[in-house]
Amino acid sequence: MNGKEKISIALALSSLFIAYVGMGLAAPVMPSIAKDLRLSGAVVGYLFAAMAFAQFLASPFTGVWVDSIGRKKMMVIGLLIFSFSEALFGLSNEMWLLFVSRFLGGIGAAFIMPAVVTYIADKTTLANRAKGLGYQSAAISLGFIIGPGVGGFIAEFGIRVPFFFAAAISLITAIVIFLLLEESIPTDQLQKNRESAVRPKFIQEFKKSFQTQYFTPLLVVFVLAFGLAVYEMMFSLFVDEKFGFTIRDISIIITIGSLAGVVSQILFFGKLVNAIGERMLINLTLLSSAIFIFITILIDGYWTMIVITSIVFFSGDILRPAVTSFLSKLAGENQGYIAGMNSAYTSFGIILGPIIGGILFDTNIDMPYAFAAIVLAIAFVISSIKLKKSHH
Repeated sequence: MNGKEKISIALALSSLFIAYVGMGLAAPVMPSIAKDLRLSGAVVGYLFAAMAFAQFLASPFTGVWVDSIGRKKMMVIGLLIFSFSEALFGLSNEMWLLFVSRFLGGIGAAFIMPAVVTYIADKTTLANRAKGLGYQSAAISLGFIIGPGVGGFIAEFGIRVPFFFAAAISLITAIVIFLLLEESIPTDQLQKNRESAVRPKFIQEFKKSFQTQYFTPLLVVFVLAFGLAVYEMMFSLFVDEKFGFTIRDISIIITIGSLAGVVSQILFFGKLVNAIGERMLINLTLLSSAIFIFITILIDGYWTMIVITSIVFFSGDILRPAVTSFLSKLAGENQGYIAGMNSAYTSFGIILGPIIGGILFDTNIDMPYAFAAIVLAIAFVISSIKLKKSHH
């Protein structure tokens, strides 16, 4: 990659990074907003799920549009929708408006994600594509890490301020990309794609995922997303209710935990795969996620919470690429199909996790974590039996 290409990829990645910072900002201030508007745990769960649900519904369409509208336009449109959604959330005092805002945020993300992935694919050769897509994963993780920290810091000026901040940086990024980024597909190619665009055949594709050797690893993808979504989305409500942690406390814990996870992913993932292989790594990290999510119920105190959270994030950040890598080795010719299914099963987990977590939270604040731990433990058993078989 030459200097110019590196700059254009960095610009494209900035749109993804900003969107995920915007999503992360909400985490530490959610308990305060929930108290302010008297929202139950279930409603907070639905709010978290609404964004993932909208992204899931829009993704099959935006995946097709990216080839006919163009990468750059998709990023700009996505950032503008996202900016509007964040501003709306900051201004809303009605529950239905909060839902509209989250839904729009999910649609914005569904525009940005495929545009960035395909832009990187256009701008890289096969040899350095994995590196480019590694940066994409890093942009998402980094956004999620920085988001809660920034949110906690800015919330000192008022609990709505983080949302206006996210709206402003999304708008600025959209303008910068519009002015500076060059489209990676020639105009005549876009015209051709428009004429031959296919409608997404999602139901048929989805049925196909049930009957093949992909189902067990995809089930692990779902359970991982589900368990971690319950853990992460309910975390701020849980520690606010149980220990009375402040917005700043919550943002520090989430930031340190996430950082520990990402650093360990960078330092240890390759070594662990080489030492014990993906299958063993999947089983071990499922088990450790289950154990340490359960331990969260039993502990109290700020520093212990930081240590346990870091271990849970570490397990999740090792498990995610292990399953992805396992699937891509199984996929052979069907890389695109498997990437799509991986993303669909992840979305299902992120949609269902907060909904079930929120409902359980209203019954008893320990129940979401007990349930997530049981689900991960069951996945560990299934994975230990089934993944072994798929290799013989």
